[in-house]
Amino acid sequence: MHGSFPRLDIGPLSEYREDHIMIARFSDYVHEHQSLVFPHRHSFYHLVVFTEGSGRHTIDFHHFQARPYQIYFMIPGQVHTWDFEGDMEGYVVNFSDSFFKSFLLQPEYLDSFSFFDQDSSNNVLTLSESVRANVCRLFEELLNQNARASAWRDDMVRVLLLQIFMIIEQSDSVDRKKHAEKGKNATVRNFIRLIDKHYDRLRLPGQYAEMLNVTPNHLNALCKEHVGMQAGELIRNRIVLEAKRLLINLDLTVSEIAYKLNFNDNSYFTKFFRKETGMTPEDFRKSPAL
Repeated sequence: MHGSFPRLDIGPLSEYREDHIMIARFSDYVHEHQSLVFPHRHSFYHLVVFTEGSGRHTIDFHHFQARPYQIYFMIPGQVHTWDFEGDMEGYVVNFSDSFFKSFLLQPEYLDSFSFFDQDSSNNVLTLSESVRANVCRLFEELLNQNARASAWRDDMVRVLLLQIFMIIEQSDSVDRKKHAEKGKNATVRNFIRLIDKHYDRLRLPGQYAEMLNVTPNHLNALCKEHVGMQAGELIRNRIVLEAKRLLINLDLTVSEIAYKLNFNDNSYFTKFFRKETGMTPEDFRKSPAL
C-alpha cells in the first residue's frame, strides 16, 4: 500500500517481461493475486471478460454482479474491488496509458470508446450473443501472440485489442442511445476531458469556458442539453468522486485529503462534501461504500 493510496502498477502485478502490457487467463491472474480483494487503484487500463463464475465487483462505488460474458473496462485512477464465488474463468488485460500512443496518430483515441469512461456505470457490459464467440477467439489469439518472442508481438497485440474494442463498440452490447447525446458534442466531450485534468485546481465553469472559447452560459446550455447536468455540477461530481477514492485509504487523514484537493481548510472541505453527498467525510468512511 503506497502512502497516498493503494495504487497498483502493472509491473508488481506480474512476472512478465515488460510493464506496459499484461495478458493472462483470469483464473491464473486471480490465483496469483488473491490478495486483491481490498479496494485498490490502478495506474493502468484494466479489462476483464468473464466466461465462467459469479460474485460481485465494484468500480468507483458502483456495484455489479459478475456473470458469464460480462466484460468490464477500467481507466487509470479508478478504484476497484471484487468478491468472487467459486471458480472464475475468462481473460484479463492490463496495459499502460502509453501502450497505444506510440502506435496511433490520435493520442486520445481510446476516449472515443464509450466504455473507457470516468462514469463507472458505463464500464460494464454484457457481450451480446452475436459477438461472444468472436471476442473470446480474439482473446485466445491475444494470449498466443503475447507468448511469442516476435518483433511484431506488441503491434499484433495492439491490433487485436483495437479489434476487440471496435467489435464491442459496434455491437448491441453497448447502449447506443445512452451515449449518443454525450458523444456527438465535441465541446462537452472536451469539457469533461478538461475537468478530469484540472478538477483539483479549476472549480468554476467560466474557467473552463475560457479554455474552450465559449461563453459560460453557452457551456452550461450544452451540458444541460447533452448530459442533463449543469456545468458546475459536472465539476463538483468529479471532485466528489476523487474525494471518495481518497477517503477509502484510511492512511490519509481528512485534512490531508482536503489539502490534496486544494481546499483552503478541513472545515470547508467537510462542508462541501456534506452538501454534495449528504454525509460528512468521516460518515462516508464508516459507510459500506465498497
